Amino acid sequence: MGSRREARICSLQMLYLLDNCNTSVDVVCDAFEDVMPKDEIYRDFAVVLFKGVCKKKGEIDALIRKYAINWELGRMAVVDRNIIRLAAYEIIATPTTPINVVIDEAVEISKRYSTEDSSRFVNGILDKLKVARI
Repeated sequence: MGSRREARICSLQMLYLLDNCNTSVDVVCDAFEDVMPKDEIYRDFAVVLFKGVCKKKGEIDALIRKYAINWELGRMAVVDRNIIRLAAYEIIATPTTPINVVIDEAVEISKRYSTEDSSRFVNGILDKLKVARI
């Protein structure tokens, strides 16, 4: 597994924790200190993704609501919701990373961490965001 994927997975796990517990961004970062990627570049990437999603959550969730027709955010599986948030943020904040790479990474992560149907769901929402050129 590539180190960028490892960083994305770490960010996803932090988002999952934040989404399920009544805690702060800093507490989550502290809790993950020992499981972050070892390489400083990828450790920083994980934190930037996590904190970026947290900072732009309202904007990202509005985009998801716009393109996730007939799906409320609260009805989505927590893992799927956060994979989509993470990918949407990365598309917005890192224009140097090709959108197709971000979507492929999100789909692969959903195959590993969510349900059998999640990869199609995640791909469908992110494809709509791609076409709209967030």
